[in-house]
Amino acid sequence: MHPDIVEILLPADHIQARIREIGLQITSDYRGKDVLLIGVLKGMTLFMADLIRCIDLPLSVDYMAISRYGPGSQALGVVRIIKDLDSGIEGKHVLFIEDIVDTGLTLGYILRNLRYRSPASLEVCVLFNKAQRRLVDIPIKYKGFDLPDKFVVGYGLDYAQMFRNLPYVGVLKADVYLGLVKK
Repeated sequence: MHPDIVEILLPADHIQARIREIGLQITSDYRGKDVLLIGVLKGMTLFMADLIRCIDLPLSVDYMAISRYGPGSQALGVVRIIKDLDSGIEGKHVLFIEDIVDTGLTLGYILRNLRYRSPASLEVCVLFNKAQRRLVDIPIKYKGFDLPDKFVVGYGLDYAQMFRNLPYVGVLKADVYLGLVKK
């Protein structure tokens, strides 16, 4: 275990087993359809890569990148798209892949933006869910795990762009994110 982690909430094998289950369900639900997976960089990269290998269907992948801006922007969910999709989604079956949903503000904005582009369908697949922090109702079709309202990192989740590479999800020591520990 990494020295900055207080406890492991989700071991790597639990995460991988759940991703396989989600992949099987997606394969079943989208059989006979061309599906486009879309994710927002960077956190979902590990999840999407592992998930793609568990889906036994023809599929394509595209990415967006966003930036939060303005005073208190993270809490307000104010975003700017800094990398848009490479191709249109009109008439396509879109599955939006997200690593974690907490307030839902940013994801709500992105989903409104994607719906405006007239996909045939638009569903959400999230690996980690913090429902107790939700401010916007987000319809989640595929969900991996509910997480407690703790500062978690690992398996794509970061603090200051660090800890994404941990194969598990763990609770970060408060000293680290409160700036009490020098790195």
